Amino acid sequence: MALFRGVALVAATVTVGLTAGLLYSYACSVMPGLARTDDLTFVGAMQRINVAILNGWFAVCFAGALPLIAVAAGLHLQRDGRPVLPWIVAALVLYVAVLVITFAVNVPLNNALNAAGDPGGIADLAAVRERFEGMWVRWNIARTVACVAAFSCLAWALVLHGRIVPPAG
Repeated sequence: MALFRGVALVAATVTVGLTAGLLYSYACSVMPGLARTDDLTFVGAMQRINVAILNGWFAVCFAGALPLIAVAAGLHLQRDGRPVLPWIVAALVLYVAVLVITFAVNVPLNNALNAAGDPGGIADLAAVRERFEGMWVRWNIARTVACVAAFSCLAWALVLHGRIVPPAG
């Protein structure tokens, strides 16, 4: 049982960590870099990013994290796993917040940006960008903070798990 607990906890930590890193990279490099571009470049780049990010590697981590955290929590329900459980549950709640922000704010903004059409044919690129950029950046920072906090909780849960599991041999 300890092996399954450990594997689930490591898998949850890795997937959340990769997602936190992705969101962090947007917050500290992608969006600040795009902020320094003209409207045509900004809208076009974000539209392409919105399409490119929908791939299997992203899906495995982003969508896979929640069930992995839930499995890790379920495997720690027994008495000997309970010292770790509060940290896993905290990570679960924080990661749900990441998903809620993403699907309630960031995805609809992405969809609206994509629906604006080809950047070369948009009459008022500045208005399209203005409706998107500020709100998307603010909420991305919020979900980044939540995701990094979830990752931190899982990292601490791994430390506690390591203290519980008796050494082999």
